[in-house]
Amino acid sequence: MQGLDRISLRGISAQGHHGVFDFERERGQRFVVDVVCSVDLGAAASSDDLQDTLDYGSLSEAVVADIEGEPLNLIEALAGRIADTCLASPRVQTVEVTVHKPEAPINADVADVAVTLTRSRISE
Repeated sequence: MQGLDRISLRGISAQGHHGVFDFERERGQRFVVDVVCSVDLGAAASSDDLQDTLDYGSLSEAVVADIEGEPLNLIEALAGRIADTCLASPRVQTVEVTVHKPEAPINADVADVAVTLTRSRISE
């Protein structure tokens, strides 16, 4: 088997209410997500048919729904939620999710705070 191909979605942005502080949950803030899905794109490259690939339009909508969904304390948990959403597609074998929290309430001049998780489908 050859190495898997990748579909990347970078800079998915939405308003969420995640954080450990009450004001973060009340006001919310912008979160930015990057997703890299490892998939086999051989069939799609040959057929030119959407049915043979991962529909990244639908995936981006699902990621936005995860960001806008039930509030979580940690961006680590949000990244895990998004990874689970990506792995719900049987085409995705491995996913790397980076959640950026550019407006994180910390007492330092920091351009961005981000976490990156990598998850793989468990072979049965």
